[in-house]
Amino acid sequence: MIVKVFEGKISLSRAAAEHAAAAIRRAIVGRGRARIVAATGASQIAFLAELTEAYGIEWGRVEMFHLDEYVGLPITHPASFRKYLRERLIDKVGVGQYHLLDGTGDAGEVARRVGKAISTAPVDVAFVGIGENGHLAFNDPPADFETDEPYLVVRLDEACRRQQVGEGWFGDVSEVPQEAISMSVRQILKAKEIICVVPDARKAHAVKMCFEGEISPMAPASILRTHPNATVYLDEDSARLLSPMTIASLSSAKTG
Repeated sequence: MIVKVFEGKISLSRAAAEHAAAAIRRAIVGRGRARIVAATGASQIAFLAELTEAYGIEWGRVEMFHLDEYVGLPITHPASFRKYLRERLIDKVGVGQYHLLDGTGDAGEVARRVGKAISTAPVDVAFVGIGENGHLAFNDPPADFETDEPYLVVRLDEACRRQQVGEGWFGDVSEVPQEAISMSVRQILKAKEIICVVPDARKAHAVKMCFEGEISPMAPASILRTHPNATVYLDEDSARLLSPMTIASLSSAKTG
């Protein structure tokens, strides 16, 4: 894993999008198509805006998988991640094939069906973020580091649900669903490359916990340190609690 720190969210997002676009183009040149995993949430908006403006991506040759979605939330709700991805990525650029997680029906069946689809071939690049509680996708602490199931139906903890209110997706924590469909930790780690976009001061504690503490299910995104080709994009606000020694070591060499 390598960490890159930028002055602000815009420069961070632009650099991460250039990296992501290069990974997608490289996969299409090499195999005729690219398989990607797309993340959502407030932290990904600027990144996706930059990515959709990138040149030379044949989006019709891209197959996209959904990282996570709430159980029981209709696509018409402002917080729906299906709505988010359709508006900010799929419909905007014309993604050729996509697998959205519909949590309004049988969530377990959806997890199995999309899990079967993602297991047919390797994922070229996964875009992820880190939650305020250190979660990776909707794998809240203590995360399951052992299951081989590609997707899980998980229960969201209080900190995760309050983050969604803080970001403005819901008016009150009572409105936030208690369950979600989430890509598993092991499935995320199967991606050939991981690009993790983490701006904003509210993520600083989680960043410190995941990158200076132990690799542990209690800090789910700490597992990224074991991936041989993961890059974490921080801004000065999200990196502010990291020691200079940590930043220097993670910026200069890959670990894990």
